[in-house]
Amino acid sequence: MSIKSTAAKLFAQKIYKKTQLWANNPIETQKKVLQKLIKEAKKTQFGIDHHFDQIKTQQDFAKQVPVRDYEGLKPYVDKVVKGQENILWKGKPLYFAKTSGTTSGAKYIPLTKESMPFHIEAARNAILHYIHETGNADFVDGKMIFLQGSPILEEKNGVKLGRLSGIVAHFVPKYLQKNRMPSWETNCIEDWETKVNAIVEETFNKDMRVISGIPSWVQMYFEKLNQKGGKPVGDIFKNFNLFIYGGVNYEPYRAKFENLIGRKVDSIELFPASEGFFAYQDSQKEKGMLLLLDSGIFYEFIKSDEFYTENPKRYTIGEVELGVNYVLIISTNAGLWGYNIGDTVQFTSLKPYRVIVSGRIKHYISAFGEHVIGKEVESALQEAIIGTDIRINEFTVAPQITPVEGLPYHEWFIEFENEPEDSVSFAEAIDTAMRKQNVYYDDLIVGKVLRKVVVTKVAKNGFQDYMKSIGKLGGQNKIPRLSNDRNIVDLLKNK
Repeated sequence: MSIKSTAAKLFAQKIYKKTQLWANNPIETQKKVLQKLIKEAKKTQFGIDHHFDQIKTQQDFAKQVPVRDYEGLKPYVDKVVKGQENILWKGKPLYFAKTSGTTSGAKYIPLTKESMPFHIEAARNAILHYIHETGNADFVDGKMIFLQGSPILEEKNGVKLGRLSGIVAHFVPKYLQKNRMPSWETNCIEDWETKVNAIVEETFNKDMRVISGIPSWVQMYFEKLNQKGGKPVGDIFKNFNLFIYGGVNYEPYRAKFENLIGRKVDSIELFPASEGFFAYQDSQKEKGMLLLLDSGIFYEFIKSDEFYTENPKRYTIGEVELGVNYVLIISTNAGLWGYNIGDTVQFTSLKPYRVIVSGRIKHYISAFGEHVIGKEVESALQEAIIGTDIRINEFTVAPQITPVEGLPYHEWFIEFENEPEDSVSFAEAIDTAMRKQNVYYDDLIVGKVLRKVVVTKVAKNGFQDYMKSIGKLGGQNKIPRLSNDRNIVDLLKNK
């Protein structure tokens, strides 16, 4: 055992014990976080406008601070972007994480000197929890790769801006810099396909042990490695044993990845976003990710089926239930207040509090009142391929409301690696799994409002071509699992 791996185990034990202190006192921890946030921002423009000096409890906070998305908070953000100080948080932010918006164009998410360290520590602590539980620290002696955006930063009114993953690249600890790949020069390549090709050339003969990134883009890297080496990734990188991912559910990709790698490897799921690092998988044995309650973020939760009602109840951590679909609302030490990030979560454990990401509040199908969410379509597909040789590269689902003939239906657009031998039985299996999960969908099938799902095959690399055509190939971009319209799938049909 090397000195580095021994030190990693000792550090992992220390961080695990520290985590237990707040994880075992969740309600009190969150109360302290809210109190500190209110105190720190009391004299900001937002704090003055929303009477922070009168807020003593979460109930007070919910009365004074409405739930907003980026559009709702934009008047304040615009002032911050213009260079004004003490607007959402004291002083000026260190960075803006620039992301693509919908109605507002580019979104500028502030990162402050108080919030930035938690992005770094959370990713580190996820790995340390893995080391503590498994005792496996050998990978610290090999190479690690993090597929991410370019670290080249721009500047706007004295504040640097770029993609979150590019900003984080500037904070890689010194003890990891010798192990980390790709090189700075390669990481700075903007074109994703060119970048992946360069990464393949740079890493092919290295001792890669940890690989991290959004599954759909790591898949592209693995496929190019296969093409170059003519053998599985696990044979090219014999000591590769840990895959770290976030952004999408890994389960639909798992069979394909195991085929590309040639064997199973351990994995760690993360829940990061520009707005904050919310959770990470703290155990290989338990389902879900540990919600980070002591990271400068105060959480509130609104039940998804109540979200669009007038004045829905905002639940605190002590009021949530298992298995309920909640919209995640955050208030942070970067100056986001009552902020709806758009993600929905379900709790898998209340001691400690662990969550899974169940979808997006805007990404659902409810053309007929069925309100199908991302978790349901992912679970249905996973159930349909169990015990088969079917492998999926990518998929998305949309309603067909006005078919040429017959009843409306949900249309599943799937890019197969290995196709089903019997496509009719495969579609039946998906439909059966969906009906078990969603009683409203089942009622619509029984009532002959909908007919059973239709599976439409997408050509090889069809999803990649689609993402390239809209300028969102690579980086943190990902295909929505489902939509309530056909804007995406109509473009896919032309690929």
